Formats: sequence, C-alpha cells, structure tokens
Amino acid sequence: MSILTLIIKREFISKVRNKSFIVMTFLSPLLFVGLAAFVGYLSTMKSDVKEIVIHDESNLFVKDFKNSEEYHYLNLTNVDLKTLKDSIVSERYEGLLYIPKIEDNKELSSKIQYISNESPSMSFIEDLEDIIAKKLTTSNFQKAGLDTLSIKNAEAKVSINLTKATGEETVKGLNEIKVFIGAAFGYLIMMFIIIYGNMVMRSVIEEKTNRIIEIIISSVKPFQLMMGKIIGTSLAGVLQFVIWAILGGTLLLVASLVLGVNLSSTSVVASSMDESSISTMQLYVNEGRNLPIGSLLIAFIIYFIGGYFLYSSIYAAIGAAVDNETDSQQFLLPIILPLMLGVYVGFFSVLSEPHGTVATVFSMIPLTSPIVMLMRIPFGVPWWQLLISVLLLFGTFFFVVWFASKIYRVGILMYGKKPTWRELYRWLKY
Repeated sequence: MSILTLIIKREFISKVRNKSFIVMTFLSPLLFVGLAAFVGYLSTMKSDVKEIVIHDESNLFVKDFKNSEEYHYLNLTNVDLKTLKDSIVSERYEGLLYIPKIEDNKELSSKIQYISNESPSMSFIEDLEDIIAKKLTTSNFQKAGLDTLSIKNAEAKVSINLTKATGEETVKGLNEIKVFIGAAFGYLIMMFIIIYGNMVMRSVIEEKTNRIIEIIISSVKPFQLMMGKIIGTSLAGVLQFVIWAILGGTLLLVASLVLGVNLSSTSVVASSMDESSISTMQLYVNEGRNLPIGSLLIAFIIYFIGGYFLYSSIYAAIGAAVDNETDSQQFLLPIILPLMLGVYVGFFSVLSEPHGTVATVFSMIPLTSPIVMLMRIPFGVPWWQLLISVLLLFGTFFFVVWFASKIYRVGILMYGKKPTWRELYRWLKY
C-alpha cells in the first residue's frame, strides 16, 4: 500500500470515527427538517393588526380603503388634525393618512401626507398611492365628461403565449426554475467547500501545533501529506452526503405514504381545477422532464471534485502557514470572495442572459465555474464550453496544488510567527 493511500485511509477513518461527525451526520437532517417546519410555522402566524387613521378633508377616498388582515382603516375626519398627530406620537395608532381639501386634482396628488413614528414599508405606501391614483384618475375622467364605464370596458388585458421555435408550447417562469435548480447544486458545492475546506485547514493546524507533523514529515513528502488530507476529508464528506441523501429519500417516502399521495387524490384535485390550470401544470411537468437532469448530476460530481480539490489545497496551505485559526482569518476572505461572486453573477447574469458574455466568462474562470456553470447547464451549454471549463478547472487545480505545496513545505515547520502576504510570496520563491 502506497504512502498516499495510507494517509488517505488515516484521514478518512479519523474523520468518520469522530463523535461530532457521527452526531452531526444523523442530527443535521433532523435539524434541517425542524428548521423548515419552524419557518413554515412562523409564516402561518399572523402579525398584529395595524390601525391606520384617515383624515380626509375632501371626502373622496374614505370608502376606497378596505380593511385587510394586516391593516385596519379608521375614518376620523371629524377629529381635529392636531389631536390625531398627538395620537400618532403616543403610538395609539400606527399612522395617519392626511388628505387635504384641494379642488385641483393635480395639486392634490402632491399634497397628501402619511404621518407615522416609523418609516412604513414600500409596498404599503405603493398600495396607498395606487388606491389614490385610481380614484383621482376616475375623477379626472368625470370632470372631462368621459364615460368611465366605457373606458373600463375598453381596457385590454394581454397574455402572451410562449412557443418554442419547434412549435412546442412552453410556460412562463421557466428560466427562474432552471436557475433555481442549478443554484441549488452550486450552493451545495459552495457549502461543501467552506465546511470541509475549513476541516482540512483545522486538521493541518492541529497536527502542526501538536508537533506531530515533525515526525510525519520525516517519512512523508509534504505534497503527499497535503493530498492525503484533501482526499481523505473529501471522502468523509461524500459519505456524509450519501447518508443525508438516503435519509432524505426515506423521509420523503414516509411523508408521501403518511399524506396518502395516490392517484385517487390526484384525480380529486384535478376535478376541482379548470382545464387551463390542468394544461398549465402539464406543461410545467413536461418542461421539468426535458431538463438535463442527468447532465446536471454528472456535472455536479465533476465540478464538485474539481472545485473542492482546488479550494482545499488553498485551505491546506493556509493551515500550514499559521499557528492557530485566529491567524488564518486574514487569508480566508480571498477564498470566500470568489464563491460569493459566483453566486451573485449566477443570479444576476445567468437569469437574464444565460449565454451572454458575463455568464460565459465566469463559467470558464476556475474559481467561479463550479457555481456559475451549474446554473447555466439547465439552459443548455455547448459541449466545447463544458470541456474548456473542466480542463481549466482541473488544470488550475494542479497548478495551485504545486504552488500550495511550496507554501505547505515551508510553513508546516514554522512556529511562533504570524505570516504576512510578503512572507508567503517568499516561501513560493524558496
């Protein structure tokens, strides 16, 4: 058995036999389920009803404000305005909508005030503006002698049917679904890199501070030790993900049996829906089947391996350069920034233009490609772009491993001194 295999085996066994690893492997799915249930429960909770006072001196708008589950409107036009303002200051009411008496609607539209102790939400103000604007528009039509009923009947509502060039009918919001699916895989890779990359770094720091590394390094090359730690930790992480997948599938199966999801219940739901809704749902199902799930899963594995190895080699080099986790913080930001950049570029560029220049370039850059490319794959990516991206990713990995091993070789035996970026550069040249 080779030295690298022994190191991989040692790292893997030490990780999976750790009590915290065992506990979190089986406890994490329950925590996620509990967190999801808690968030769902919070979403069902109704907030306190907020009372909004209306002082409408024009007597035009009072009847247009309808109560909702969140807001109740009180018509206190007869109450003195100063008294109402004092009530707002004393927090008796949430806010005061003051509408002065002005004959000119154009002037009135700029004189309305909302008075409150705290700034209201943008959506609430937009709703108020929308109600007032519709009322003023109707009033303007009436003053101009226009038939408001005819105008309302003349309003057109347009719904554009989406069709592919092949003639197949498609649905709205498909791009958002594709980005969400790709983002889910990309987010898994990012979390895996951060969690297990830090685990590699802590493992190196622990052996360095315990001076065990001085014994190990006498019979093992630094490159072999670094690669063994990276691969062994990654295998432990893969095992953890496999267990989570099995537990998640089992929980979904049990939930489906408990809820009694069968054909009869589906037919009952379908019978209560109109034909257009059923056809729309069928279109979404068909589009879901057309998504390249197989290619996405294969790409996830490839980019997962390449991305994790690339970043873990950097984490291992940082662990060798410092004596404790506190000193490592100054070096972690440059690692996390490309991952965050990949997420933001994916959401803001892939969603609007999946084959645009920005999305294509960042899906080729090795530090961001594991996230951005996975977001692009559901839209269909040419094979040559995938090939170039993968080659660049693994080529960069071998290049970074070679550089990181130089830092690892020098830093693994350095104690009692906080390294700087300048010193790391010297180690690269050493």
